[in-house]
Amino acid sequence: MCGIAGFTQFHQQQGSIDTLKTMGNQIFHRGPDAGSEYLTESVGLCHRRLAIIDLSDAGIQPMHSSDEQVIISFNGEIYNFLELREELIAKGIEFKTDTDTEVIIALYQSIGIKLLDKINGMFAFAIWDNIKQELFLARDRIGKKPLYYSFFNNDLVFASELKAMLVLPSIPKDIRLDAVHDFFAYQYIPDPKTIFQGIYKLEPGHYLTVNKNGIKNKQYWDISFSKQTEQSEPELIKELQQLVGDCTAKRMVSDVPLGAFLSGGVDSSGIVALMAEQAEKTNGEAITTCSIGFDEEKFDETKYAAIVAKQYGTNHHKLTVQENVEDNLEHIVSFFDEPFADPSLVPTYFVSQLARQKVTVAISGDGGDEVFAGYEKYSADHMENNLRNKIPSWIRTNIFPALANVARSININACQRASSLLTSLSVEPAMGFYISNSFIKDTTWQTLINDKTKVELGDYHPSKLTTDFYHKCDGKDHLSRILYTDMKTYLPGGILVKVDRMSMANSLEVRAPLLDYKLIEFAATVPSKYKFNKGEKKYLLKEAFKKYLPDDILYRKKMGFSVPLASWLRNELKELTEAKLVENPSGLKKIFKTSEINKLWTEHIEKVNDHSTVLWSMLMFQMWWDKYMTEEQA
Repeated sequence: MCGIAGFTQFHQQQGSIDTLKTMGNQIFHRGPDAGSEYLTESVGLCHRRLAIIDLSDAGIQPMHSSDEQVIISFNGEIYNFLELREELIAKGIEFKTDTDTEVIIALYQSIGIKLLDKINGMFAFAIWDNIKQELFLARDRIGKKPLYYSFFNNDLVFASELKAMLVLPSIPKDIRLDAVHDFFAYQYIPDPKTIFQGIYKLEPGHYLTVNKNGIKNKQYWDISFSKQTEQSEPELIKELQQLVGDCTAKRMVSDVPLGAFLSGGVDSSGIVALMAEQAEKTNGEAITTCSIGFDEEKFDETKYAAIVAKQYGTNHHKLTVQENVEDNLEHIVSFFDEPFADPSLVPTYFVSQLARQKVTVAISGDGGDEVFAGYEKYSADHMENNLRNKIPSWIRTNIFPALANVARSININACQRASSLLTSLSVEPAMGFYISNSFIKDTTWQTLINDKTKVELGDYHPSKLTTDFYHKCDGKDHLSRILYTDMKTYLPGGILVKVDRMSMANSLEVRAPLLDYKLIEFAATVPSKYKFNKGEKKYLLKEAFKKYLPDDILYRKKMGFSVPLASWLRNELKELTEAKLVENPSGLKKIFKTSEINKLWTEHIEKVNDHSTVLWSMLMFQMWWDKYMTEEQA
């Protein structure tokens, strides 16, 4: 895995080789093995390399075509590059390296932008075409690899991480207020927005072309639920087993040590089983697995990971997160260049750190929940939607809001949950899905924000992101629509950002077989009854893994990658949180009323109410502010 950055300078000079080196050094952690730059009067590219395939110097980037007309800076892995390489060799194309990078160059010279239809992988790349005098940037279909960009004064600046762009004086750091609202609603800032005005994330499945005449942004891939297969359940199980096996095998190609994250959940356990099966066919070596646990038993899954590790004879390693959270939190959060508040970023960092001590590449079970309906929220949503369909609309729309207000006025958690349910039931399904899964209630937000924020935001509401994708989906049933919504929002904006930043912070590459686009396209054709079946989540995937895993793994209650957040804030993180939220909330006070922040904090510490989610989001925002904005405000 690697880091990329660069700029065009069609209209104004952006910098020198030293500028490119500085940009590259900001993302050194993404590629500590090598770094290089390319600069002309029109474009500058830089690259940081984490060597995975072809460890020789021949793999150093930016890489040039043999005729010097095409130059690429590439972050990612192309899993079908060997097949594509053979096709190109058959056409008479010669290769100097064994890298997937050179295959991309050859494909571009052969078929241009259409190469995006051919490659299967996780990627973000920039290709400079000397003949066209055009820069071509693309991001993989589901958004595993990041790509930020800004287009000021008719020139482009781009990078794998924001920090590499922010070294340029031409990049302003003006806060985007609607993105702040998004952050508190979703715990991340969704594509294409960033925390800064004028800086964007390239959306998954999109590409950019930039030349002296301007910039174009186009979508090249999307997920379709419109065609439902008529295959029988046994046929679907067999095809899924074959697909997941193939996707896993492709991700085990590596010239460096490779292992797996093992949480003890269905997805990671199934992937480890398939890896062990593949290893038995090839080298017979034991798979290296890593898991993270907590002192609090209800958050600890390591005993389940141990069951799978024993069954498949893996070389298993475990780390318990104890009193080192506060000592490491500031360092961990610094790798997110904009506010990010999924608490599982902490264990993800530590499991990546543990894995990097043993391997350079780790395979994960990410994607199973979004693709095959594995989250508990899908059960809750199923229940809510059934109620919504059974209760007359005039009751839901006229009576439930009033009942919700009554429940909200009773300041205990059970009543707050009842209020949220009643509010969700009073609206249409898309908005109900947002209400049930957002991380801050509208009433809480409106109580917290100051008058200036309220005026500047106007009628903006973060729910539009959820409802727009829900209604954009071409699937006919409700589950298909919310799965599509999560694959377009929560997956790329939350899960994949967390995994990318925390793994790259440790110079570790993470691959996810369940996010292969061919598997996603297959799953989209599977009727919803095979995903959520009579209350059983992830039904088809569990049936496919039955031959590999015991029932204790397949059918236990899902825990997720959770952390003891309420306890952390009252104990080991209490001093830090109080300092950031109460004593010096320099960034928060620009958005919120300090009196309301103090009220939430006091209620949480005194156990009057559990405000851990909102307080944690505030802590993450303030820690980000202190890292990236303090100098700007001085």
